[in-house]
Amino acid sequence: MKREVAWRVFASEYNDSTVEIKGEGEMAPSYIVTPLGAKINRLFIIGVLTDVENMSESGDLLRAHVSDPTGVFTLYSGQYQQNATDALSRIEVPAFVAVVGKSRTYRPEDGEELYVSIRPERIMEVNADIRNQWILETCTSTKDRIEAVVEATKMNQPNTDDLKKLGYGIDLSEGIVSALKNYKNIDVNKYITLIQESLQYLTPGKDTLPDTQLDMTIDEGKKDKKPQETETKLDEEKKDDFEEIENSVLKIIKDLEGDKGALWDSITDKCKKTGLDKDSIEEALTSLMDKGLIYEPILGTIKTT
Repeated sequence: MKREVAWRVFASEYNDSTVEIKGEGEMAPSYIVTPLGAKINRLFIIGVLTDVENMSESGDLLRAHVSDPTGVFTLYSGQYQQNATDALSRIEVPAFVAVVGKSRTYRPEDGEELYVSIRPERIMEVNADIRNQWILETCTSTKDRIEAVVEATKMNQPNTDDLKKLGYGIDLSEGIVSALKNYKNIDVNKYITLIQESLQYLTPGKDTLPDTQLDMTIDEGKKDKKPQETETKLDEEKKDDFEEIENSVLKIIKDLEGDKGALWDSITDKCKKTGLDKDSIEEALTSLMDKGLIYEPILGTIKTT
């Protein structure tokens, strides 16, 4: 049996997944198919471990969350993943962690919605530089899947053979065909925006940045659409203004937090006294959490990392 590739995907794409391919037979692998055609049995993620919670009295089942620039991965680790469970128990949050794990799904008996999570195989602490490299590599992988989806929609009948002829691997080719069959629409622009927002965490040279000049929304039954060029430059003035707001909010949190953290209401009140409005404050707090610069150890309390 082949060893499954560990996909690099952002939390937002993974959590958007609603398609599962169940293997036949006791040892046959199952897969989650993302809207961009990643056919995932295993995945490799890096982000901020924000919390670890005991889900059983014996402590042999843990739930944890790992945040990347686009969202949050949910991890469940138990007695059959003892090394990963022990690592989660030892690591002091918040911390940058790298995780290799298996995709897992849960569908409530009375509901149609599919929930995805990760069963970790290995977990280790890493530094911010390694996290940033993962972001860059995942941006590139996401861009490649976007381009493959666009190419598939140009075909009269998307199929794995024609995608393989274009140079795409068998797993991605099969995943894209499955995604186009099962998702009613694939908003490629959403994932282009995720790439752009994720790149804001980094400061690499221009030659290392993925080209994101694609603009396409794919609707079921409309395979004749073609990608259009779109302006991807950020409004530098707005960006600078928002970064200034973020820095102000972060400084206020550091001034207030102490050992136990700062209350959300106290942060908001002090920010308002500096002239910031409620929407700007909440947007800055959300952005700082996504970047891993702050976290919420308990509801309503904020700490810096």
